Amino acid sequence: MSELVLGISAFYHDSAAAVVSGGTPVAAAQEERFSRRRHDAAFPAQAVRHCLRAAGAELGDFTAVAYYEDSALKARRVLATYAGGAPWGLRAFQDSAPAWLTWKRDAPATVTRHLSALGAGRVPPVLVTRHHRSHAASAFYPSPYESAAVLCVDGVGEWDTTTLWHGRGERLTPLGGLSFPHSLGLLYSAFTYFCGFRVNSGEYKLMGLAPYGTPRYASLIRERLIDIKPDGSFRLDVRHFSFLRGRTMTGRSFEKLFGGPRRLPEGPLTEREFDLAASVQLVTEEVMLRLARTAAHRTGERRLCLAGGVALNCVANGRVAREGPFEEIWVQPAAGDAGGALGAALDTAHARGARRTHPAGGRDAMAGALLGPAYTDDEIQRFLERHGLPHTRLSPEAMAERVAAELAAGRIAGWFQGRMEYGPRALGARSILADARDPRTQSELNLRTKFRESFRPFAPAVLAEDAREYFELSQDSPYMLIVAPVAAGQRRPGGQEPATGLDLLRQTRSTIPAVTHVDHSARVQTVGRREHPAFHRLLTAFKRRTGCPVLVNTSFNVRGEPIVNTPQEAYTCFMRTRIDLLALGGFLLEKTEQPPWAEEDDWRAAIPLD
Repeated sequence: MSELVLGISAFYHDSAAAVVSGGTPVAAAQEERFSRRRHDAAFPAQAVRHCLRAAGAELGDFTAVAYYEDSALKARRVLATYAGGAPWGLRAFQDSAPAWLTWKRDAPATVTRHLSALGAGRVPPVLVTRHHRSHAASAFYPSPYESAAVLCVDGVGEWDTTTLWHGRGERLTPLGGLSFPHSLGLLYSAFTYFCGFRVNSGEYKLMGLAPYGTPRYASLIRERLIDIKPDGSFRLDVRHFSFLRGRTMTGRSFEKLFGGPRRLPEGPLTEREFDLAASVQLVTEEVMLRLARTAAHRTGERRLCLAGGVALNCVANGRVAREGPFEEIWVQPAAGDAGGALGAALDTAHARGARRTHPAGGRDAMAGALLGPAYTDDEIQRFLERHGLPHTRLSPEAMAERVAAELAAGRIAGWFQGRMEYGPRALGARSILADARDPRTQSELNLRTKFRESFRPFAPAVLAEDAREYFELSQDSPYMLIVAPVAAGQRRPGGQEPATGLDLLRQTRSTIPAVTHVDHSARVQTVGRREHPAFHRLLTAFKRRTGCPVLVNTSFNVRGEPIVNTPQEAYTCFMRTRIDLLALGGFLLEKTEQPPWAEEDDWRAAIPLD
């Protein structure tokens, strides 16, 4: 049996667990999918149990547990930050210091206690990997490249905020980096907060908001907030930020710079927010492009691997892919802190002699990021029969044809197939699907199905073999982490009245308007037959019926809720929303045939807004 290593990330946000066998990812999941608490920071007990089941092992079968960061070093940074900001931030210090002086400071001992409480066997030694090394390992080791430059950019780990590495074979060599408080991730989070969105949750909303605005504040940001050097290194002017002194990201200095107080959460969006989003997005892209060029110069590599929370900025990734010096880029699908669990396990496995064999085949080792739980048709049938839910059992081919026909007729489908995705994106295992050709789809999904803000764009899933016909892509994008322009041949000529802000939503820009953002871009997922046979079969059937190989693919959840994990959660979401039909494994459920759905309380009030 190959050596097993369990990786864990916990106690900040997006806790997760992962198992590596002989250097290959076997299972991984975020705790939020089990606890149903978005971005859950608690010890990932349920995710660990999933990983043990998937590996067919107990804790005593593992050679090591790898924790994703050095908690003692992080505690010193946190406490030093509070001391440096005194007397401001005293209340925040009083609230958080007890944890950082005790159980958070000694995470290995805390992890050992939690693992022991699972009753799953003898707990192996808990080893520590530095935060950015975990990110770098998650980016390089499962990538399809024999060697590559590796760039990790996030808010902050222990002290690091940006690091450059050189990956070759089984080795990862650090080449340099930047330290707290100079952080591109924290800069972006400051604007996320100032625009009324939640930090560590709403950054992707800010990215989606940017195309509605113009970057009229970009020069001010460069002049007053961030000094960017030609090599991509930078320094923040921390006098304008509040994160060194307490719980908030910005204060009066930001208000003076940008013409008034921050937008309150759920408040109306104005041109200022559109333009602030556009401005910080542009500056972020500029920094990432300069860092990418430095990475190429320092390593001499033609391929780049990315991880860290900023690597989830798929607009910046798209620019790096199109305009940067690399022939190809690869982004870890769980690029944020959840991916640290996998990275720590991989780094430990390779330190103990694991070998990378998959690059010889030209494919990555992530199994399409389908590393979460799966439910057999027998398990699903027992669930359906136990609750008396009307259903039809179909063959895989018949399922694809039937769902394709319903989607072509303008209906919305829930798609629950195989193992759950690892990372923030739904990739065709836990997805809500719709026709990308229908201009009404975007508003229908946002307002009546997902119950979320109207400005937010949707992503296309496209057959990999047809992607270049619809999008200006120079490479595959299997994890929905590259934004690309819609191909010129799919765009529709203008002629509409000039519009700004949210009025831009009313304009049809392409043959696939539901996934074409207001700047003619799209966050693309290319779907291959090998990694996603059921989803590829459905897209093929839809193309055969309509001539179009593209569907809207959005996560199977509503706003504020984690992506569904179980058949029960999928059915509940199906019945609460405007989803018309549910493909649950080999079973098809029609909304009109289901028993009346009633809940005593308002379920939306019970789900915190993200």
